[in-house]
Amino acid sequence: MAQLALPLVASVMYGLRARTLARRGTAVPTWRIASFAGAVVLFVVALSPPLESRAEELFSFHMIQHVLLGDLAPLLFVLGLTGPLLRPLLALGAIAALRPLAHPLVALPVWTLNLYLWHVPFLYEGAVNNDAVHALEHICFFTAGSLMWAAVVEVLPGPAWFGTAAKLGYVVAVRLLETILGNIFIWAGRPIYDVYADGSELYGLSPLRDQGLAGTIMMIEGSLVTLGAIAWLFLRWGAESELRQQLIEQGVDAKVASRAVRYGRGEEVARPR
Repeated sequence: MAQLALPLVASVMYGLRARTLARRGTAVPTWRIASFAGAVVLFVVALSPPLESRAEELFSFHMIQHVLLGDLAPLLFVLGLTGPLLRPLLALGAIAALRPLAHPLVALPVWTLNLYLWHVPFLYEGAVNNDAVHALEHICFFTAGSLMWAAVVEVLPGPAWFGTAAKLGYVVAVRLLETILGNIFIWAGRPIYDVYADGSELYGLSPLRDQGLAGTIMMIEGSLVTLGAIAWLFLRWGAESELRQQLIEQGVDAKVASRAVRYGRGEEVARPR
C-alpha cells in the first residue's frame, strides 16, 4: 500500500536526524522518540488490511480510521518533534513558506473545513468507492490534525497572545466543533451515506446503528483526548504562573519572564537570590 511509504520515509528521516543530533550532544528526549514511534504505529494500524477492509463496509470502522489518522497519530507525531529536528526541513524555502499554516487562526479553520468537507456525502462516498480519493482523504486528515495540534504543542514559537489560557479555549473549540458533527450522526434518524444504507446488517449492526456508533466513537475519543489536554494545560498554567512570578520578583522583565517560562527556559533566566 503506497500510503505506508509515508511513515516509512518519515521514520528513516527522523532516525537519521536524531542520530546526528545525538552525536552533537543534543539528543532528542526519549519520550519524544517514543511519541513519534507511537504515531507511526497508529498510522500503520489505521491502514492495516483488517481495518481498511471493514472501513469500506461499516461507517463505525471508518470512523476508527479517522480518529487514528486525524487526531491520535497527529498528536503523537507533533509531540515527537523538536525545533532542532525540523531545522533542515525549515531551511527549505518551500517548507518554510508553509509554517504560517500552524498559526492557530489558520490551523483551526483548516482543520474544521477539512473535517466537515470530507463528511459531505459526495466526498465521503467518493473516498469509500475510490482508492485514490480514500488515500487523499487520509493524507488530508493527518495533515490537518498535525497542524491543529502543532498550534497547541508549539514545537515552533507561536504568536505571543496564544498562551496557555488561549490554548485551553482553542482545545475546547476544537471539541465543540467535533461534537456538533458527532451529534448529527447520532441523532440523524436515517442513514446519511447511501454507501452504507442498503438495509443489510453487518456484524449485527444495522446502517442506522452503525452510524450512531460512529458518532459515539468520534465523541468518546474526542472527549478523552480533550480531558487529557485540558488537564495538562491546567497543570502547565499553574506551574508557569508560579515560575513567572518568581522571575518577576527577581527583577526579570515581565515580557522576558513570560516568554522564557512559556518555552521552558525559565531556569536559564533565573537570577541567583
